[in-house]
Amino acid sequence: MSKGVAQTGDLALAAEFEAPSRRQWERLVDKVLERMGSSRDRLVTTTDDGIEIQPLYTADDRAPSAGVPGMPPFVRGARPEGHVVAGWDVRARHEAGDGGDPAALNDAVLVDLDGGVTSLWLCVGEGGLPVDSLADALRDVRLDLAPVVLDAGAEYERAAEALLALHAEQGVPDAEVAGNLGADPIGLRARTGREFDVAGAVALTTRLDGRHPRLATVVADGLPYHEAGSSDAQEIGAATASAVAYLRAMTEAGLDVAEAASRIEFRLAATTDQFGTIAKFRAARRVWARVVEVCGAPDVAMRQHAVTSPAMMTRRDPSVNLLRTTVACFAAGVGGADAVTVLPFDHALGLPDRFSRRLARNTQAILLEESKLAAVIDPAGGSWYVENRTDALARRAWDEFTAIEKAGGIEAELASGALGERIARTWQARSRRIATRRDAITGVSEFPLLEEKDFDRAPRPTVRANGGLPRVRYAQGYERLRDRSDAHLAEHGSRPKVFLATLGPLSEHTARATFAANLFLAGGIEPVNPELGDPTTEELVDAFRACGTPVACVCGTDAAYAEKAAEVAEALRAAGATTVLVAGRPGESDPDSAISGYVHRGCDALAVLTDTLDTLGVAS
Repeated sequence: MSKGVAQTGDLALAAEFEAPSRRQWERLVDKVLERMGSSRDRLVTTTDDGIEIQPLYTADDRAPSAGVPGMPPFVRGARPEGHVVAGWDVRARHEAGDGGDPAALNDAVLVDLDGGVTSLWLCVGEGGLPVDSLADALRDVRLDLAPVVLDAGAEYERAAEALLALHAEQGVPDAEVAGNLGADPIGLRARTGREFDVAGAVALTTRLDGRHPRLATVVADGLPYHEAGSSDAQEIGAATASAVAYLRAMTEAGLDVAEAASRIEFRLAATTDQFGTIAKFRAARRVWARVVEVCGAPDVAMRQHAVTSPAMMTRRDPSVNLLRTTVACFAAGVGGADAVTVLPFDHALGLPDRFSRRLARNTQAILLEESKLAAVIDPAGGSWYVENRTDALARRAWDEFTAIEKAGGIEAELASGALGERIARTWQARSRRIATRRDAITGVSEFPLLEEKDFDRAPRPTVRANGGLPRVRYAQGYERLRDRSDAHLAEHGSRPKVFLATLGPLSEHTARATFAANLFLAGGIEPVNPELGDPTTEELVDAFRACGTPVACVCGTDAAYAEKAAEVAEALRAAGATTVLVAGRPGESDPDSAISGYVHRGCDALAVLTDTLDTLGVAS
């Protein structure tokens, strides 16, 4: 130690500054917001579950104790060491193409395992690999090192027997058999609308009683509800109700509660709502811990399989999906999921190729090996915000679960359609936010690329649709408009266009012209900016006629609108414009009769774009 430096005990950083109080922060924020004509309420956001997210959390925002890692209620993780020892399970999903070529699937599986994947999730049966081809698809796969999770739909019993037979052929001891046999008749009912008896799943589990302690047999799948547009609490509640239905049936068949609970694995979606996803996996463990505690098996922790959300994936500008899945994977890992599947960035386009599968597994490799994300046990623990959000979400999910149980259970709720109706209302609310671009979708509703690179992918095999919950994607409304534009381009050789009538010099109209251009591009409509500097009305009319479109959007400042918007709108009408929009909100006075409407932040962009394409005669 150098001379003159005092030795002290604890290092108090910034000790020379007085600690600010929460009230001081609030006063400073209020001053800024007052100048903006706003209030602190504008800083509070509300989730789909009605949870209010405050702008600031401090030690005063207390939440119930989350316990310690590896102990009930398992909020902080199912194992005391977290993921520190071996990381989470990197699970790759594999689907077969038309004809279910087992050789091609086997090649993809071996490449993934060589690249760092630690378990396999295989689609088997209808729309996937034929059950009889399972051995060929898993040729040269060491099943004692690479557990397999089956997704076999109604054929789960045959697929399970085939997989267990392969373990026996390889001489894998019963105690070393891991993975999941994938029985989920309730999830299958949610997907298809058809009733499937849980007796098969129960019989499969009872046959394995006392054997294969590491092997799960049943999936409590939240994805059917998530893909229908549910909130996080609705997804957790429905998955928990499914697990309780299986637990009830298995114990009635004579299984011990702890044994039955240990055979169930939960599958939940991870999204770009980073903190929401972290809270979701922590809250789900708390809810299930309460269920098994009441049932008499408090030491059984929830098995969690996280899947990056199929609903958030886009067909347009699909490369942005790499960012979405990275955030979702990060959040699932921090949230303590036992296994994580990153869907390839081209998932919404069809079957992934070798390159996209490589990027999917490398996303996890980078987070685990380079970012060392698993090196900390429960990195979110102790965050006032995360702990409060976890507690609030767990309470909402418990309310959803108990509401399902009071209505007769998950199967009764699916049969009556009540659960589907609640989820539909949630999806409607989200759809409104997407339509107004409050929930922005990068590359689709914001910053779209009209001339993006085309990704050609083989389509997924068609599976018979028999009803059930719908499958939605957040970007689907905008993508339908882009499809209309593409069809118009293919037929006419050019895209539908809108003319931007810019008022005043470049420095004055650029902001709103850029806003308008971004909005129209989201619908596949090409904005034509004459870039005339500070044009006269006559120059704008001449440029409009040369553009050859009947739709124009006036762009400028409020002052320019007061001075010239009415004149320009009337001149454009006289020149043949059927629709004249203005970029900005309407002023205090009544709109000029020549102005058709206004486009602004918060407007219903989907409605504006649909109406514009209709006006332009673009086929739907």
